Amino acid sequence: MRTSTQPCTLKPHALARRPLLALMAATLLLPAASWAQSQKVFRIGVTKIVSHAALDADEKGFEAGLASSGFKEGVNVTYVRRNAMGDMAKADAIAREFVASQVDLIHAIATPTAQAVMRTDTRVPVVFSSVTDPVGAGIVPKTSAPGQKTGTHVTGLSDLWPVRLQFETYARAAPQAKTWGTIYNPKEANSVSHILVMREAAKKLGLTLVEATVSSSAEVGQAAASLAGKVQAITITSDNTTVANLEAIARVCDQHKIALFAGDIDSVVRGAVMAYGLDYFLVGYAAGKKAALVLKGIKPGDVPWGPVEKFSLVINTRAAKAQGLTLAPELLARADKVIN
Repeated sequence: MRTSTQPCTLKPHALARRPLLALMAATLLLPAASWAQSQKVFRIGVTKIVSHAALDADEKGFEAGLASSGFKEGVNVTYVRRNAMGDMAKADAIAREFVASQVDLIHAIATPTAQAVMRTDTRVPVVFSSVTDPVGAGIVPKTSAPGQKTGTHVTGLSDLWPVRLQFETYARAAPQAKTWGTIYNPKEANSVSHILVMREAAKKLGLTLVEATVSSSAEVGQAAASLAGKVQAITITSDNTTVANLEAIARVCDQHKIALFAGDIDSVVRGAVMAYGLDYFLVGYAAGKKAALVLKGIKPGDVPWGPVEKFSLVINTRAAKAQGLTLAPELLARADKVIN
């Protein structure tokens, strides 16, 4: 039997936890009019901090999850899609726009946009996704643990990564690397949470961690270049500023033969050697299923929030060759997917 610490290929239904299943079953007992709303067309505001492969997959998964529950765009759902393009002030403006226009539900993708929505003090139902630490970010009450109800107008999916396990896996894949680099935006609460764990993991493994910080997308490539000559490998957190510009990091790593590791599997095809992480389409899909429960009449605070606990190992052998890393056959054999 696989455990949550073993790579696996995740199916959409595997994301549902028992409390969620119970709530879904309960909707069958509701009068049809209480959730179908006759011919009502629901307006859903979608706010995303930036566009990159993982968050784009999250957005698509969310819509697929809703569609699988009978809420389809052009039929009974209209999406108002907004992208803050990494600008926190714009994220706040988008949140205020959605509240003023009285959308039926807000899908907040990533920590900064979810925080922006919470700052409006709105009572509009909110479903978040790709938020690393909803409690620490002030999105759900401190009294609400994963798998529990929030008792508020908010529910959603956390994308908390297994940072320690990731670092251990990557360190075994690149045993010659004793000094590791990372790049992040300290203004992103999710990134700071991951960096704290990453520091502890590096210390436990006897590795040196060199940190480079950025405040905008334009600085990412330059930050990667600053690590060249100092580190033998780079591992990336769930930092949206950095992940949105992963190709810039990959170019530096290819040029200087630095092994690049990511935390989400969508980044592997973009130039990382490996990721032991989440499929963000399925993160969004699970969030979409929660949103469907809300549109059917269940209060968001009665829909348990929680993390995704299944991960997959994806390896890019082309990137490994470009970055001068030889991968052990047993590691390749363990992979859920190998990109050649």
